[in-house]
Amino acid sequence: MSNALKMISVFALAQFAAAKAFAADPMMITVTKGFGLTLYASDLGDAKQMAIGSQGTLFVGSKKSGTIYALVDSDNDGQVNKRYLIGKGLEYPEAIAFHQGDLYVADEDRILRYPDIENRLRRPGRPKEVYSGLPSVERKHARGMKFGPDGRLYISIGSPCNVCEAPAPFGSMLAIDLDSGDTEQVASGLRRVIGFDWAPSTKQLWFADQGRNWMGDNMPADEINRIDVKGSHFGFPYVHGTDVAEPAFKKPDNLNVTTPEFELPAHVKPTSLLFYSGKLFPERYHNQLFVAENGSWNRSSKIGYQVVMLTLDDDQVIKRERVVSFLDGEFPVARPYDLINAPDGAMFISDDLKGNIYRLFYKATEQSQDTK
Repeated sequence: MSNALKMISVFALAQFAAAKAFAADPMMITVTKGFGLTLYASDLGDAKQMAIGSQGTLFVGSKKSGTIYALVDSDNDGQVNKRYLIGKGLEYPEAIAFHQGDLYVADEDRILRYPDIENRLRRPGRPKEVYSGLPSVERKHARGMKFGPDGRLYISIGSPCNVCEAPAPFGSMLAIDLDSGDTEQVASGLRRVIGFDWAPSTKQLWFADQGRNWMGDNMPADEINRIDVKGSHFGFPYVHGTDVAEPAFKKPDNLNVTTPEFELPAHVKPTSLLFYSGKLFPERYHNQLFVAENGSWNRSSKIGYQVVMLTLDDDQVIKRERVVSFLDGEFPVARPYDLINAPDGAMFISDDLKGNIYRLFYKATEQSQDTK
């Protein structure tokens, strides 16, 4: 059976799993065989990046709405029944992270910490500034933030342009020791990195970078990269994808550029990258790389608006396959933005189009999944 026919044949399953949640809006969401999709939470503004607390609380940051929500499923029925407003009136609090009981938020040019947050959801109190000196958000750029296996806080700082030579720390990824304040630049030559994660076995850092606009429908590629050597330069703004030279800027002769591990189609706009660490999905999904493709705007026809899995073999991407599609023809039902592993082995997907959080789960038997 062809992949196209598989996607059509499983629509009934996806429609059934999501019918109760989406009954108000006629739409087509396709979910690969064996999976189900339900609405976990809604009405969250422009829901962006997420973080999971040690007690299972789901924190959701925003960009334009300036809010941070905490979501709780206290009866474990797969749907939020308690929500708390942790912060409001913040400056683009999209990038958030949870570590050792505390919630960290990138706000304007600083990083804030909400201590012992899961025990203070009703009254979180005023956050404490733990780091300053980030570029001001007055210059448009994207940020992502996570704690690494080494205990340091990693933050990506995008370039404030479509294509330009921007001063550091724009276009780089920093690793911050919050105890000492020491900061290390672990990567440069980045354009717009939001999603990154560490491989479970090797602990190497993988990230997705969005290619520049206005070079046509099909170039340059969006990128999946891996940091093998700290301080590596990944090409921007001189080289896009593997070998597309930037006409406006000449690459310095002595600059060593690290090429992508894998090229995504142009303009799919990868905004999240996640290694699946749960056990609910069948074994072939374990420790594989999931990518949220937020969807195109600088293209004559739409592309992306889906969650894909990149299958790895010996640290090499050998296959890309769609798991969930939110694109109905030319109509985007949702724009998947961030992915995060849920405590029960499911996966949460944030949607910055309608302010929803979806829960992706596996419901069929392993045997039916392996039927191809």
